[in-house]
Amino acid sequence: MATGKDRQRQLAREHHERQLQRRAEHEQKAKRTAIIGSTAGVVIVVGGIVAAVALLGGNDAGPEAASSASASPAATEAASAATGPKPYDAATGTCDYVPDTTGGQVKDVGMPPTKVSTKPATKTMTLKTNLGDIVVELDNAKAPCTTNSLEFLAKKKYYDGSKCHRLGNDQFPMLQCGDPTAKADGKSQDGSGGPGYVMAEENLQGAQYKRGVMAMAKTSAPGSTGSQFFLVYGDIGLTPNYTPVGTITKGLDILDKVNKAGVIADSGDGTGAPKQTVEIKDVTITGKS
Repeated sequence: MATGKDRQRQLAREHHERQLQRRAEHEQKAKRTAIIGSTAGVVIVVGGIVAAVALLGGNDAGPEAASSASASPAATEAASAATGPKPYDAATGTCDYVPDTTGGQVKDVGMPPTKVSTKPATKTMTLKTNLGDIVVELDNAKAPCTTNSLEFLAKKKYYDGSKCHRLGNDQFPMLQCGDPTAKADGKSQDGSGGPGYVMAEENLQGAQYKRGVMAMAKTSAPGSTGSQFFLVYGDIGLTPNYTPVGTITKGLDILDKVNKAGVIADSGDGTGAPKQTVEIKDVTITGKS
């Protein structure tokens, strides 16, 4: 039975998500106006936090969850297949990576190979940061295209030297990383960087974003997952629209430390650049078929 406290939390979360959605729409409009005639603006999401130009592989974090709360995982994947990159094809063992056409800053390292394997079932991703190692067990069996992309980007040194640019508050406890152009200074339009390609979302059925989950950020459109990801150090009540790619097995204490330090300045939605800098020095992924 839901308690009054549970209801209060739910109302607070819904209010926060509405604020985030309004901010996303405002930023999207401003971005499109600013670059009219060249590229289109991008709105990205990360574990409950609206990002406004970041994730296509990169926007800020933000839950696009509010606007897509009614979309089921099956509907999201079907929409992606119909209008964007196709999901993993188990019959041929292939993934579909397509050029991102929404604009944003691109660190072009090419396209991942389309032929993938779901074995081994898990792979180990180690993020070497200035604060220590964060280790994630990637679910290669359920998110093969995402895992393959991360492995490709790691080999290309795509993430090396990048800074995690967005930290949520206690209601949206996550740290967003993966924009190779982010300055994380509380002043820049961080979240607009990506690899120049996008892919379909995966592993959405029953997806939950609880403490220890690593998931991929995306825009409001299906099939807009890029290079940005968010690391969850609490529980976030998001709709299952963001690929849960792995589980953090080491380094949650680092995230707790970053959370405790707070943000440089609140961007207006309870998130901002972290005061405690988190710089990714190197990323390695191990696990052979």
